[in-house]
Amino acid sequence: MANRLEGKRVAFLATHGVEQVELTEPWTAVESEGGTPELISLEEGEIQGFEHLDKADTFQVDKAIADANPDDYDGLVQPGGVANPDFLRTDEGAVRFTRAFFEAGKPVAEICHGPWMLVEADVVRGRRVTSWPSLQTDIRNAGGEWVDEEVVVENGLVTSRKPDDLPAFCDKLVEEICEGRHSEQARQTAGAAR
Repeated sequence: MANRLEGKRVAFLATHGVEQVELTEPWTAVESEGGTPELISLEEGEIQGFEHLDKADTFQVDKAIADANPDDYDGLVQPGGVANPDFLRTDEGAVRFTRAFFEAGKPVAEICHGPWMLVEADVVRGRRVTSWPSLQTDIRNAGGEWVDEEVVVENGLVTSRKPDDLPAFCDKLVEEICEGRHSEQARQTAGAAR
């Protein structure tokens, strides 16, 4: 079933310190299914990727967060690395951008330390998620149920723990973006906001 994502645009939200393989493998998965990935970051220019704690490649940003409209995308992917999501969650524009996908019921995929953004965007409450193990207390304190599993999918939200989980993570994010809008997810988010 090649080209399952034909005509779909997928936002990749990342900045300096991104775990390179957690950006490149999902990006390739989206492209190989005919989708169009776009790199959204805090500002224009390039971002520095890392292989754990070592500098790796740089990546050209397609659009600054201030110029990105969530309505233009069919899904959101946020890679991990320790620094990347920590920088992103302190930027109100990035937090609003992420929250908008939940409000619209669009698929979101977060891996490794990426779910820190879920905590910051206040969208983890009542959800079953996984992440890098050091985030479990933050997720639980924000009302989420943290589990130690390769990949967890719940109403359009895909989460995984680490680079070793990338094959399952990529399969599920493609599947969820292919399905599109998740009305149950949107209903839960709207109910929680009241």
